[in-house]
Amino acid sequence: MELGRAGLAWAAALLLAALGAQVAAAAAGDFDPYRVLGVGRSSSQADIKKAYKRLAREWHPDKNKNPGAEDKFIQISKAYEILSNEEKRANFDRYGDAGESQGYSQHQHRQFHHFHEGFYFDESFFHFPFNSERRDTSDEKYLLHFSHYINEIVPDSFKKPYLIKITSDWCFSCIHIEPVWKEVAQELEVLGVGIGVVHAGYERRLAHHLGAHSTPSILGLINGKITFFHNAVIRENLRQFVENLLPGNLVEKVCSNKNYIRFLSNWKKENKPHVLLFDHMPVVPLLYKLTAFAYRDYLSFGYVYVGLRGTEQLSSQYNINVYTPTMMIFKEHVDRPADVVQARDMKKQLIDDFLSQNKFLMVARLTSQRLFQELCPVKKSHRQRKHCVVLLTGEGDKFAEAYEAFLTFAVANTKDTLKFVHIYNDRQPEFADALLMDEEKYRGKSAVVILERRNNAGKIAYKTLEEAWQGSKEDDFILLDLLDQLRTDPGLLSSETVLADLNDELAPMFLIRWLYSVLDYISDCWDSLFHSNWREMMPLLSLLFSALFILFGTVIVQAFSDSSDTRDSPPSEKEETAAKTEKNDTSFSKESNSRIPRKGFVEVTELTDINYNSNLVRLRPGHMNVVLILSNSTKTILLQKFALEVYTFTGSSSLHFSFLSLDKHREWLEYLLEFAQDAAPIPNQYDKHFLERDYTGYVLALNGHKKYFCLFKPHRSGDEGGTLGSFEDYDSSLPTEGRGKSSCSPGSRSIKNKLHKLSFWMERLLEGSLQRFYIPSWPALD
Repeated sequence: MELGRAGLAWAAALLLAALGAQVAAAAAGDFDPYRVLGVGRSSSQADIKKAYKRLAREWHPDKNKNPGAEDKFIQISKAYEILSNEEKRANFDRYGDAGESQGYSQHQHRQFHHFHEGFYFDESFFHFPFNSERRDTSDEKYLLHFSHYINEIVPDSFKKPYLIKITSDWCFSCIHIEPVWKEVAQELEVLGVGIGVVHAGYERRLAHHLGAHSTPSILGLINGKITFFHNAVIRENLRQFVENLLPGNLVEKVCSNKNYIRFLSNWKKENKPHVLLFDHMPVVPLLYKLTAFAYRDYLSFGYVYVGLRGTEQLSSQYNINVYTPTMMIFKEHVDRPADVVQARDMKKQLIDDFLSQNKFLMVARLTSQRLFQELCPVKKSHRQRKHCVVLLTGEGDKFAEAYEAFLTFAVANTKDTLKFVHIYNDRQPEFADALLMDEEKYRGKSAVVILERRNNAGKIAYKTLEEAWQGSKEDDFILLDLLDQLRTDPGLLSSETVLADLNDELAPMFLIRWLYSVLDYISDCWDSLFHSNWREMMPLLSLLFSALFILFGTVIVQAFSDSSDTRDSPPSEKEETAAKTEKNDTSFSKESNSRIPRKGFVEVTELTDINYNSNLVRLRPGHMNVVLILSNSTKTILLQKFALEVYTFTGSSSLHFSFLSLDKHREWLEYLLEFAQDAAPIPNQYDKHFLERDYTGYVLALNGHKKYFCLFKPHRSGDEGGTLGSFEDYDSSLPTEGRGKSSCSPGSRSIKNKLHKLSFWMERLLEGSLQRFYIPSWPALD
């Protein structure tokens, strides 16, 4: 009885614990600070702070006139108050407490803590990443990383095209296209298309490398070349996009007897087996085009539409079933196929297995070093010996009989350890001379050599038949006897030599390769120019317009110049004396002060997204960019004062001077100042003016190579006294061209005084005594 009462008590306690957990969960469901700020549970304090500042600026009641802006702003402030405090944040993560019921949660935790002492709860089991419900798990197996893309995907794109999607969190268009993408990706992957997904938030470097500046983006990759998809995301458009990536001459349509004979007869010229697919589809299937692209270096492909008039005789000649797709391989003999496969459903794996076994002719011609290495691989062990039987012959009818006899012998003696090949002596003279030793008995005749490659450096062991190859039965017996002896006596190959690499006979001429490269470049420029890829095109357009401006400017100046000015008269004695005096003064000033500028003005350029990489990210080692922060209203005054302060430092070639518009790039500056100690603290969250913090007059010395910056903050107005006189003296030392008219109004004077003592700060910068603030990487300047 007592046990029963004890059991009821435990059950009641567990029920109360469950009810308490539900109440806590309900309270947590009313207010979620992570959801309000739009950050994940694993976000750092810097990310939380950045999200808060962005949302507070957007929903501040003084700037947002939406009726619900005030309530939204209070929620944002409340969420930040919880997440910025590590204790409150941990309390919310564990118990779902948002702040109002903290005492209740702690009481619940103390009351029921002993129930959890007997077993273990993994907190990660209850940890759900923010926004994870939006991300399709099917994309995870396709996710690409930068090193994986460069080292594996790009080389593999020479065998198959890739379809790549660029996505990110909070991308509602990405969610919209997800069903179509998922369906097309599964369909194309079965056919042999590579699929990839790049998350721009986590793989920003790869997204920038691909040129994807917005999400969602879809692009194709083939032969290492990127092409963007610009149409509506529907199944038909995506399939057509992949098909358009492939070259147009992969598959030749065979529709008559003459056409088929011409197609199959090209085996000798191309040195490839030829493949014919017989099918009842009017258009070439995409699977067959993808297969032709993958094996284009080894095979030539043709397609026969069996429903077309004129193909009946061709189908009956090879006994083709018009209702079943049939694939045939033709090698040296046009009248009969070397291998055939028939299947109602031609799968990629079936086709790959069939073609991989028939990649070479029965007696292929060695036309390149790559082909030689594939047909005659280096031996790996005694059990994996590979011997090549090479016919060294010539071109023309004179050598046809010897070749046909060698081909017949090769067909009758096919073995895994033997490869029969031939080579033209006139096209590969170094190869022939190394094996035949230029002996007189082989001159003008064919010869047979048995060889084995020993290493990749060209070393081989070989034996040459003592007599020239005539193709007689006696020659067959001699060669067959040598091959039998070779099975038991590898030492039969007693001669050794080193072969030079073979010439690539089928490589296109230099002019043709150059023409193809020019056409590809023009195609890339055309695609970038007319598909809004302006960021990538801006450097090229800027260079083009600069060249045109310089060219036409020079022509105009020469056209209007006086011809008499080009004829210089001899200088007089006074002019010569003045020139010498000026030269002596210049040399003296250089010796006395090493920082005297080389020119009478200061070059200050605006830092924009166009010159951001060249002026900062890719700045040469040892160089720094000194950037002045200004607004549109203070631009003229601050630039004049900035030029006066830094003028004496323009003689240093390692310093560059720029200005940054606060109205355009406030977020970039605030992100950078986060890394400076107490440089830009967040003021009181209830101060309505905290979003309008004045950064004008700030100066940053940016070291692009070492990724650090030094900070100059404007001095207070109380420091003005006693320093204005020095500015006047300083102004008088400058050339007339370097000074502008200074404003005498009190407002302009206070703005000018923001840069008070900047020159002393510049001296400490060159001395290297300023504090440095390091950052992991330079943020994008959008």
